[in-house]
Amino acid sequence: MSKLLLEAVHIQKNYADRLVLDVDRLCIYDGERIALIGENGAGKSTLLSILAGETEPDSGHVRRGAPLAFIRQSGETRTDGSARVRSQFRAPEDREGLSGGEMTRRRLSAALSENAPLLLADEPTTDLDAEGVERLRQFLSSYPGALVLVSHDRSLLNALCTRVLHLEDGRLTDFPGTYAEYRAEQRRRREFQQFEYDRYRAEKARLKALAQQKAEWAASVKKAPSRMGNSEARLHTREYTNAVLRQSAAKKTVQDRLDRLEKKERPREDPDIRMAFGAARPIEARTAMSVSCVRLQAGDRLLISDSGFTLPTSSKTALTGENGTGKTTLLRTLRGAEQKAVRFTGDIRINPGAKIGYFDQDHARMLDPDSAALANVMRSSQFPESTARTVLARLGLRGDAVFKPVRVLSGGERAKIALAGLLLSDVNLLLLDEPTNHLDLFTMEALEELLRNYAGTLLFVSHDRAFVSSVADRILTVSGGSISAFEGTLEQMEKEARRSRGAEKEELDILTLEMRLAALAARMASPRRGDRPDQLNAEYEALADKIRERKH
Repeated sequence: MSKLLLEAVHIQKNYADRLVLDVDRLCIYDGERIALIGENGAGKSTLLSILAGETEPDSGHVRRGAPLAFIRQSGETRTDGSARVRSQFRAPEDREGLSGGEMTRRRLSAALSENAPLLLADEPTTDLDAEGVERLRQFLSSYPGALVLVSHDRSLLNALCTRVLHLEDGRLTDFPGTYAEYRAEQRRRREFQQFEYDRYRAEKARLKALAQQKAEWAASVKKAPSRMGNSEARLHTREYTNAVLRQSAAKKTVQDRLDRLEKKERPREDPDIRMAFGAARPIEARTAMSVSCVRLQAGDRLLISDSGFTLPTSSKTALTGENGTGKTTLLRTLRGAEQKAVRFTGDIRINPGAKIGYFDQDHARMLDPDSAALANVMRSSQFPESTARTVLARLGLRGDAVFKPVRVLSGGERAKIALAGLLLSDVNLLLLDEPTNHLDLFTMEALEELLRNYAGTLLFVSHDRAFVSSVADRILTVSGGSISAFEGTLEQMEKEARRSRGAEKEELDILTLEMRLAALAARMASPRRGDRPDQLNAEYEALADKIRERKH
């Protein structure tokens, strides 16, 4: 049996008047790969902090049977980590002005260098580019200890985790399987719950109608006419009484069945949004924006030069590239924002009919912290409050949560408010910089659906592979100081890249064979001592046949 590394018993944690955690028992064993999922504000980070011993629960206790390491979601670390791990993650030395991705690499390097038997990781891919996420996946796939992972990266969860803990309303649901399997099981259970609810509704309606029918039948039995004789009246009264009693008994039987009918709860459904946002002010021209970048420079560093691209109207374009290539700087430049030590030379042409909406990584600046979530959204909304509440609910802010002031909400909840405000406004050209950072998995799936149906033009930066695959219909890649465009999805681009790499390899193989053939021809022209002409000729013919086959 695997070694028990950690046991948490009767853990409760309250914030103000809200019970955030009510965990009866949680055990983590050696070698386990656990995905901890839940909506923003569910308490995932709080639970990890309690397991790590950094936060005290209001009640309950945690027994730790082995050392653990903790990758925090944010903040700086003064520990460099081992040279090997630091090199693997390209973690820079501690200095002023580190980017978000660089700070994440330092946190990864410091925690992973401990080689602890238990690793707690809270959103370890925050601000990492695709290359960094892939390095992390490779490292964790061979990590010798147990892992508890909070991440919005579904590809990472499915690649690493074989147990899912879903934190909802303070309690944990334990599922043995991958995240994809858990979601499939959730959908199956919801469909069955809907089936049972529909059947319950139908049977309830049938029994109500039957009870009403019995009551009407009882009321329709005629009493004896006043002109009827006494003997006939007594006989009719007896028949009338018996008929009423029979119908009343039948009605009571039906009512008893109705009372005993097991109630089935209606499954919670995501609110349906039937409108496409971004269509209030359509751009009539084919191109929403065109950019010619001669130089984009940050301080002494040249980010992009001699590149250009267009944004076709109604297109959904993903801007991809490694950390530090200038994606955020470019987006802010397109928006026209002032940036310290940033210089742009070139031309940005925005269609006169375009109205830009911008989601910054520092999106909290867009919100009034003292106003309620709903009030923040309604400031720019072109739709009624009912629609705004539907969008907020679709993004995971439901019920009384929309009336809470922004300052008491989590970072993920603030991101939802900022995104909802943009979608409900009259903008038709959205520039989104890492909109999925700090969002929970369920909100990301909802945002994907909203953006797929967005009627305006969209340019977004994201390192989340599943998100890019779901939303983008074209790709811009920043690499080596230039921007290249691909007209198609991420899968199509990768397929084309594989085909190109295959073609390059084929050309290299043919070139190698042709060089061998040329060397053999020279040897046949000037044979060495011991060479047999028949053998050289046979080898020559075999090589020539192989080259012809490869070329055709």
